[in-house]
Amino acid sequence: MAGLSVVALNCTLTPSPGASSTQKLLDEVLVALATRATVTSDVVRLADHDVKPGVEADMGPGDEWPTIRDRIRAADVLIVATPTWLGHMSSVAQRMLERLDAELSETDEDGRPIMFGKVAAVAVVGNEDGAHKIVADMAQALNDIGFSLPAQGSVYWNGEAMSGVDYKDLDETPKAVASTTATLAANTAHLASLLGAQQYPATS
Repeated sequence: MAGLSVVALNCTLTPSPGASSTQKLLDEVLVALATRATVTSDVVRLADHDVKPGVEADMGPGDEWPTIRDRIRAADVLIVATPTWLGHMSSVAQRMLERLDAELSETDEDGRPIMFGKVAAVAVVGNEDGAHKIVADMAQALNDIGFSLPAQGSVYWNGEAMSGVDYKDLDETPKAVASTTATLAANTAHLASLLGAQQYPATS
């Protein structure tokens, strides 16, 4: 399989160098992808960057989103990883989706939305319920923007509610998480390879 370029967005609320359960799961996804293809990974912890609120591609002076946007547009695959807070995706993840809204008005030379042909997958961690809702919301938004999502293209871990144990505290990856991550990686690499070989038809 040909090489894949991957941008992985960590939407934790914890800036570097703080430990991140979201990063741990994201790293596991990237390792699994590397068993399926030659992968060039570009990991971005969004909390380390000044991503301005808004729905434009560039929100002006100080906005660091345009550089991140260029990295996403250059990649074959987007992996989004978010923690669960109060049953929802993080505010950082929501802002990322709001900024990607600008891509709805961008098209390539054949009239296709600019994100057509790119594959996205989702990872969620948290010690409270909400992962299924987060995946549903994230998948809907990413698909609207133009990304393609593979079959079973998400993985999540929910710890026991109010236990205080985070994913980063686990001594080993739960078998169910590992097997789901493997499926996510296999199907993501497969779909990216197919779309890399044959893009969606032109819309005009």
